Amino acid sequence: MKNETFIKYFHMLPVFGETRPLMSTFFFLIYVVGVLINSSIITVICLEDQLHKPMYLFICNLSIVDIFYTSVTVPKLLHMLLSGNHIVSSAQCYTQLYFFFTVATAEEILLFVMAYDRYVAICDPLHYHQILCQRNCILITIGIWAVSFINSLMFVTSALHMSSCHSNIIHQFYCDVKSLTKTTCTSSLMFFVLAGVEIFVLAFIPMLCTVISYVNIFSVLLKMKSKESRKKAFSTCSSHVIVVSIYYGSCLIGYLTPSYSDMLDFSINVVFATITPMINPIIYSLQNSNVKTAFL
Repeated sequence: MKNETFIKYFHMLPVFGETRPLMSTFFFLIYVVGVLINSSIITVICLEDQLHKPMYLFICNLSIVDIFYTSVTVPKLLHMLLSGNHIVSSAQCYTQLYFFFTVATAEEILLFVMAYDRYVAICDPLHYHQILCQRNCILITIGIWAVSFINSLMFVTSALHMSSCHSNIIHQFYCDVKSLTKTTCTSSLMFFVLAGVEIFVLAFIPMLCTVISYVNIFSVLLKMKSKESRKKAFSTCSSHVIVVSIYYGSCLIGYLTPSYSDMLDFSINVVFATITPMINPIIYSLQNSNVKTAFL
């Protein structure tokens, strides 16, 4: 039996081979385009008075989350590709895991809140400004980030108690939970408990509530007699439905399916962690007439 030790460093082995220059350019463009588009949406929403509404406040927060998503992973990946140094210290790895887990939790809660916003706007429009007043929206935003930081701190703290008797090689371009658990042979009870609570409370319940919200929304839309009103209401929901589908689809495939190959896991994580944060603002810009008008 191998001795159980706490790993002091990890060796990152992304599946690139001889395509490093091409991959460096690819991830650099994804990062720059994603940051520019999301920053533009934040700027437009802050400067345009007609966009100072709850829905656009949440879109602004989503753009902030998406900037953090790529900033947590891509710069370190570019450093590894350009320098050839794939060694990541344990402190760096768990710090990256902490912030990645924070923004992932924030996005899960935020997508549910955005679905609830559309539910109130369409199913209970008379009480919309009372339920989602400025004070409540600010409190919701603070609550989202507070829960995300605290939850991530608890999760990463429990992960630090895991010991390893396997290889310290991670076949990914960032430190994620699935890859780290492959290097360990023992885990604390707290880690399993928090992982279960995390999946149920911050992933399954928000996803279920989002689905229930849209079932109610579409039932109301189908009862609308005016085609113009139905089309306008549907256009405000379609972009969010697309974003939710892409996010949860890639997340479920990446974390709940067995690992068939390192290349498959890598490809899924690329979509989940880098491409999705870049296309989210594009989807909202194309689907939302008010955002397009503000950009122009």
